[in-house]
Amino acid sequence: MRFYWKVLSRITAKRCFNALLVLGSYYFSRLFKTQPAGLPISLSIEPTTSCNLGCPECPSGLRQFSRPTGNLKSEQLYNWLNPIVDRLWYVNFYFQGEPFIHKEILSQIAFVSKQGVFTSTSTNAHFITKEIAENIIASGLDQLIISIDGTTQETYEKYRIHGKLDKVLEGTANIIEAKRNLQSSTPHVVFQFLVVAHNEHQIEDAKQLAKEYDVNEIRFKTAQVYYYEYGNDLIPKNDKYSRYKQLKSGKWVVKNKLENHCWRMWSGSVITWDGKVVPCCFDKDAKHQLGDLTESSFRSIWKSTSYMQFRKKVMSNRSQIDICTNCTEGTQVWS
Repeated sequence: MRFYWKVLSRITAKRCFNALLVLGSYYFSRLFKTQPAGLPISLSIEPTTSCNLGCPECPSGLRQFSRPTGNLKSEQLYNWLNPIVDRLWYVNFYFQGEPFIHKEILSQIAFVSKQGVFTSTSTNAHFITKEIAENIIASGLDQLIISIDGTTQETYEKYRIHGKLDKVLEGTANIIEAKRNLQSSTPHVVFQFLVVAHNEHQIEDAKQLAKEYDVNEIRFKTAQVYYYEYGNDLIPKNDKYSRYKQLKSGKWVVKNKLENHCWRMWSGSVITWDGKVVPCCFDKDAKHQLGDLTESSFRSIWKSTSYMQFRKKVMSNRSQIDICTNCTEGTQVWS
């Protein structure tokens, strides 16, 4: 209950008015193909493209980016966000890479948290020492999502290649202990279990592990795979946890119907480490760059011709946009 009160406590007159503008313009756009009013209520920000793991469906893990790699500079972040932070409700410090590799990640989170914005990040937890855990709490981070895709090392490392389950559990224990010692209700700690074929038998075990480590919540997430039309060894047999379905012809398709509208194009955006603005988190290689914050303000990019044209394409022929064809909207399972 305290966690949800924390979310609601972010309400201010400016944020509430902006959210109403965004929501109203989104539904209006579905009837009249108009553009958004206001500014996004959420952002995903990429601290780094570096990662210590080698996950097979991740450009960062595969070291196969087709774009520049690097780390977000704090001074640039502050300059980019200052003009719009009073409208933002939620900032997720994650896109690609492992956030806690970035040495300044906690000061960046603290900057945004102090502006009254709800902050979140996602991690493999390998770098959460006792000291880092205390610093996480001091940063004001509201939500910490910990990827735990197996309850045994054998299962975990099949997807989280080079990863160590004991490091994940150690990092989890450190943050839970720090919360108790500092009497802090935040961050809200979430186990996120990416369900694939080789770990779906451990779903109940994962729930028990979440209880043992006293995390606040566990979520089961459907896995995105790049090549699915003819099946993929990662697709789970349990249809509930798959974002794909097999047709009578034997071909596999995404369950999402890909209707010609998308809430994300009105409510949020993604900023890469080097200031490129892309439409959503499915554009992992930043192919659809809609602006550059080293050259223009976010406000001008949000209202730019390139952003408007992209939204129009989403509203007219979304199935022809490559990053949309594997979208999770409507296929996630939260438990």
